[in-house]
Amino acid sequence: MDKTLLKGLHVLEHVAGCEGGVRITDIAAELNLTKSNAHRVLKTLEHAGYLRQDPKSREYGPSLKLWELGSAIVGRMDIRSHASDVLRRLANEARESVHLSVLENDEVIYVDKIDSPAAIGAYTRIGGRAPAYCVATGKAMLCHLPEDELKPILANLQRYSKNTIVDPDELRRELAISRERGYTLNRGEWRDNVWGIATAIRGSSSDVIAAIGVSGPEYHFDQEGRCEALAEMVIRAGREISGNIGYRGP
Repeated sequence: MDKTLLKGLHVLEHVAGCEGGVRITDIAAELNLTKSNAHRVLKTLEHAGYLRQDPKSREYGPSLKLWELGSAIVGRMDIRSHASDVLRRLANEARESVHLSVLENDEVIYVDKIDSPAAIGAYTRIGGRAPAYCVATGKAMLCHLPEDELKPILANLQRYSKNTIVDPDELRRELAISRERGYTLNRGEWRDNVWGIATAIRGSSSDVIAAIGVSGPEYHFDQEGRCEALAEMVIRAGREISGNIGYRGP
């Protein structure tokens, strides 16, 4: 394992995830590096074109090269073009935030989203990540994973809220129920008081390739019949996207 490369990637991820510029001393403190080590890594990333330093503030920030790389990857995710109209209709019908997610290891990546038209919604960002077992779109994909891929995820459950499921057997039972009924629930397991409902999206080969879901404040979901109504909307949207991609199953 190349520790120098990993160190550079950690610095790059940190700078890209910060709002506004960051100073060398901040990087060194946050990532437990010496100031000279942080300076060397930052200058290397700047020379490679991934970071830029503001000449006045001396703070570092991400360059457009990162955006170009990310755009090229997202551009290959044809799922977005097949799903965009469906996402808009679902957002208008559900009046909640809508997310399109893919699974990477034990995390979901939000590849598209539409914010809730209501004043209060659940905040996420395109390109953002969340633990798959804590959010509805993640669980919608996990419940279709083969055992050899699911087992290591269940062995490393961490708590993020008072409602996070950290018992592997409990989560396994919930995933089995979700698989049978066709949708998953997040009851404030990632962020307190933020709930979600999601379903899987299948490709032409019948494999699960993504998930679509809605999320919002708990009090939007705990009204009588609301979860069932949202589940129907989400399942219908998931089936339509799957059909757009070429899935011809039931």
